[in-house]
Amino acid sequence: MLKKKKKEDIETPETTDHLIDELQDINDDTENSEVDGGSNEPAINEPSAEDKLKNELAQANDKYLRLYAEFDNFRRRTSKERGELLQTAGKEVIASLLPVLDDFDRAFKAMETATEIAPVKEGITLVKNKLTNILTNKGLKPMEAKGIVFDAELHEAITSVPAGEDLKGKVVDELEKGYYLNDKVVRFAKVVVGS
Repeated sequence: MLKKKKKEDIETPETTDHLIDELQDINDDTENSEVDGGSNEPAINEPSAEDKLKNELAQANDKYLRLYAEFDNFRRRTSKERGELLQTAGKEVIASLLPVLDDFDRAFKAMETATEIAPVKEGITLVKNKLTNILTNKGLKPMEAKGIVFDAELHEAITSVPAGEDLKGKVVDELEKGYYLNDKVVRFAKVVVGS
C-alpha cells in the first residue's frame, strides 16, 4: 500500500505532505502497539537484558554494603554498651553497701573507747544484719548444706570423716557457706562429708 502511494506521490508533488502525515500515523500505531504489548521487537530506548542484570547486581551490592555497614555499626554500639554496663554493673550494689561501711567505721571508733564488750557485740550484730538485709534484697540467698545429702553441683567436699550410718554420704559440717544469687549458685559450700 505504501509503494502505490509513493508512486502516486512522485507523480504529484502536492501529496508529499499527505505522505508524511501517513508515515506519522503508522509510526504512532506501532508505538501504541508496543505500549499495549502487541510488538515482539525490543524498543530502541529499553535497556538490554545484560544492562538490566548489571543494574540489579549493582542494586544488590549496594543493599548488601548498606546492610553490612548497619550490622557493623550495631555490633560496635552493643560492644560499647556492654563495656559500659560491665564498668557500672556493680554501682548499685556498691552504693547500697556504703552505709554498712560507714557503720563499720563507727563501730571501730566505738571499740577504741568501749569498756564493756556487750554493746560492741550488739553493734556488730546490727551491722551484720543490715548487710545481710541489703544482700538479700539484691537477690543473695544462703545455701543450706549441713545435714543434707552431698551434691557435687552445690557443694565442694574438702574432706570426708568417718560417720555413722545415718550421716553416710551427707554433709557433716560446713566450713564455708555457699550462696545463690537469683537461684544461681554464686559460691559453692565447702563441706565435710561423712563416709
